[in-house]
Amino acid sequence: MVKLYDGGVYLLNGTEIVPENEAKLNISKDEAKKGTIAYSILEKHNANDNMDQLKIRFDAMASHDITFVGIIQTAKASGMEKFPLPYVLTNCHNSLNAVGGTINEDDHVFGLTAAKKYGGIYVPPHMAVIHQYMREAMAGCGKMILGSDSHTRYGALGTMAIGEGGGELVKQLLCDTYDVAYPGVVAVYLDGKPNPGVGPQDIALAIVGAVFKNGYVKNKVMEFVGPGISNMTTDYRNGVDVMTTETTCLTSIWRTDADTEEFLAVHGRAGDYKELNPKDVAYYDGCVYIDLATVKPMIALPFHPSNTYEIDYLNENLEDILREVEKEAFKITENPDINFSLTDKIKNGKLQVQQGIIAGCAGGTYSNIMAAAHILENANTGNDIFTLSVYPSSQPVFMDLVAKGAISKLMAAGAAVKTAFCGPCFGAGDTPANNALSIRHATRNFPNREGSKPGNGQLSAVALMDARSVAATAANGGVLTSAQAFADDYEAPKYNYDPSAYNARVFNGFNKADIEEEVIYGPNIKDWPEMSELKDNILLKVASKIMDPVTTTDELIPSGETSSYRSNPLGLAEFALSRRDPAYVGNAKEINKAEVARRNGEDPAKVDTKLPELYAQIKTITPDAKESEIEIGSMIYAVKPGDGSAREQAASCQRVLGGLANICSEYATKRYRSNVMNWGMLPFQMKGEPNFGVGDYIYVPSIREALDGDMSDIKAYVLGDEIREISLYITEMVGNEKEIVKAGCLINFNRNRHKN
Repeated sequence: MVKLYDGGVYLLNGTEIVPENEAKLNISKDEAKKGTIAYSILEKHNANDNMDQLKIRFDAMASHDITFVGIIQTAKASGMEKFPLPYVLTNCHNSLNAVGGTINEDDHVFGLTAAKKYGGIYVPPHMAVIHQYMREAMAGCGKMILGSDSHTRYGALGTMAIGEGGGELVKQLLCDTYDVAYPGVVAVYLDGKPNPGVGPQDIALAIVGAVFKNGYVKNKVMEFVGPGISNMTTDYRNGVDVMTTETTCLTSIWRTDADTEEFLAVHGRAGDYKELNPKDVAYYDGCVYIDLATVKPMIALPFHPSNTYEIDYLNENLEDILREVEKEAFKITENPDINFSLTDKIKNGKLQVQQGIIAGCAGGTYSNIMAAAHILENANTGNDIFTLSVYPSSQPVFMDLVAKGAISKLMAAGAAVKTAFCGPCFGAGDTPANNALSIRHATRNFPNREGSKPGNGQLSAVALMDARSVAATAANGGVLTSAQAFADDYEAPKYNYDPSAYNARVFNGFNKADIEEEVIYGPNIKDWPEMSELKDNILLKVASKIMDPVTTTDELIPSGETSSYRSNPLGLAEFALSRRDPAYVGNAKEINKAEVARRNGEDPAKVDTKLPELYAQIKTITPDAKESEIEIGSMIYAVKPGDGSAREQAASCQRVLGGLANICSEYATKRYRSNVMNWGMLPFQMKGEPNFGVGDYIYVPSIREALDGDMSDIKAYVLGDEIREISLYITEMVGNEKEIVKAGCLINFNRNRHKN
């Protein structure tokens, strides 16, 4: 059972939930808000006297090889000379060098030499996925960690960790702060004990299914409390915690106990433990109550982690439920020639899946793989179409799985065991066959995230499940099976951590920066192109209009093999919206030609012949506006953009193509909106339906002045056969965000500061 409270609650002595409207306490709400674990950690890391507007300095940071090149390039261009805090560079996304020639390994060489020059920590390919390394080596009670990956979550180790776009990491490298209004804090009260066969992904999917669509925890802190926590090992808790990203919360934190202490001690970091509990009275802005004993094995069907069902319920209603998913697939592709079906996989009343994966920061943990190996002992996956791949999350985990015999059991059952790699989570490894269904203990199952390309007539899909049910399905030859069919009283033996692989291969250069070291650049690594500051008056041309309820970052910039080009801003931009709106890049480039002409002192009307009549309309609105000073740029409209990844390229690709703004009903995540602003674009919102389409022009006068106002009603004008006034608005901008947008991007802002 998952229950959401309608309003705020007080938590008394860590065990008693009292709804706010029933509370009779001798303490004010404001004082009780200070009783949360989150408050104490945020207060410790706040560089501002005001707790309403936080200025956070983090204890450490982490990036992987899709993001660290761009971040370091941006920080270098902004004046960085060395890393001022521990910065871990892992190589777990572009680990394979099978796409684009040498460019993936060139990024790895860049990372190693940058770690030497600037004083970083470099984790070579196949050593560990980013979040497992941070759990093993960096997270600790009361700390805060910032990462350039959306699944930066170490709450079960007492660490408040936040996944953000690269711009926010650049700010930390420049000794600036992470600026955010004090977030709401929601209690996640865990009661009872999970039943045998129920794993962390099952608990996580039950929560995601309950809170994502209603935005219950959006941009808030999820604080895990209650006696049920102590009925799960810390390794198990990590598997629940990493999936909090899929709720769209800001971050997470858990109360800690003796098992947390043991986890840190096993990893040689007993000193990083301290007990974290809410105070005797703590106020929360909401409460999610979960009776762990009522959670059953779950599945999240395509195309979102919130599309959740109990596996048993799905199996009882296969045709009805799968037909709904097929309808969703057709909406996504809008291509009647693509043959995608789930109901064709129903054989003799049962669902036959084609692939199973246990991988990454969510699935590849020690306890998950041990449980899977236990289920598959003396079983086999069969020699038909179904395949199973298992990726331990780090070399130390792999080593102990070998020592315990789990790897032999998996291999004997027919599983392929591979090294630590995030590829299956974002479409760079184990892409299923066309019209295939893959079940995965991974983090996301967004459209095309598994690597298919609808534009090329290819479409497959992923359903998320716990490793235990993936193994149960594998033991049943690929027939969808709940782990409870194999449930017994098995408990994984104690984990033995051996850091020798890290000791041999990880380069730890923190506080050892060598300014004489040469950073090695491969031919694909390019500097950011110049971006101009925001002008007073701007003319936007709509380059794309997406009316889907939610637009993911995977749709704004695809994952998978395109990630190999993320060290090349203009090269990567060629893929922007390619799987959702293939016309976007061409549209944006055409619009940008007029702006390039304007900046070069040429007549942009020679590029865009509609401009003279548009300028005539603009004269009726702002007679004093000079045509030569009206900035021209592209924009996209999406109802709710930015669900999913922290990757800043979802915004930077728009910017390098001449993007000036997004307009939306709401932003799916704070991190995407932050990326939009850090790349110098205006984060507009509007109420009601957009009365403009692709190719229309929107004039926004006096935008710099509007940024300095209350921003609640920014007048804009749709130009064309007639002039139609519309109202845009921008929600609160904190810290230097207004000045960054005015400067044209974070790089410009920092350059300007150093000049002054």
